[in-house]
Order: sequence, then structure tokens, then C-alpha cells
Amino acid sequence: MTTQSNPIRLFVTHIWEESDDYHRVFEYLEAPGKFYYKNTSQPQGKRPLDRESQREDLRRQIAPCEVVIVLSSVYQAAPELTAFQMNFAKAADKPIVALEFFGSSEPLPQAIRDLADEISAWNERDLIDALRRQARHEETTRWDTIEFKLD
Repeated sequence: MTTQSNPIRLFVTHIWEESDDYHRVFEYLEAPGKFYYKNTSQPQGKRPLDRESQREDLRRQIAPCEVVIVLSSVYQAAPELTAFQMNFAKAADKPIVALEFFGSSEPLPQAIRDLADEISAWNERDLIDALRRQARHEETTRWDTIEFKLD
């Protein structure tokens, strides 16, 4: 069970910069007020200069997480580096939740589809439910109530 003392540890793909989509993820996670998480990604850190140092830094950030959130916009900006993050997550047995493109009906790249355990729309409830399922195997038992007016 996700609690304040036992938050879900998550990593959000990045290329050492905080994009709009990166910030948006946390706005969505904090909107309901009862979802507890710990962010292991550190995009604000200094980007290592050489490729192997970049990969080592990303491995260090991904290692403690329980689930990886893949931003399609980050993949679009740096496909090779994002693919590395996804492949390391898979090698480390971390589930991947991919987010669709924000505000677009553009399909996700096949490389993301191939590695994602679940694909989520930009919807706070869908995203949080996907994270709970993938990180902790928690099934949400929420139901939508639709009221009908009989005239």
C-alpha cells in the first residue's frame, strides 16, 4: 500500500533538463493530494560530459526506483539516450509506464510501445492507477458513477 511513510519510488526520463512535460507529471501526481511518491530522477544535476558518464549517472538514478515513467517528448528530443534509460530499466526489472504525447493524437514511437508495460494518457487518475499497478501490483477499485435523469 502506498503511504506517506512508504511512497512509490519513481524515475521520470530526462536529458538533464526539466521540460514542461517533466513538470506536468508532478502536477498530475500531486493534484489528487493522496498519492505519495519519491522522485529518484535528477534532471537539475550537471550533465556529465562523456557518454559513459551520462549512462552511469542515469543508472544511479534509475537503480532505486520501482517504476520508470517515459515521456514521449523526451524520446523525441533524444531517442538514443531515452532508449538507454528504457533498456536499463528493463535490464534492472523495472516496469515502464509510457505517457502519450501531451495534447496530440500522434502515436507513440514503436520503440516506446515495444518496451512499455503500460501506456497512459495524460490523465491524473489513469497515470496514478498505472503507477500503482506497475510499481506495487495494487489494483484500484475505483468506479465511475454515472447519474441518469429519467424524465
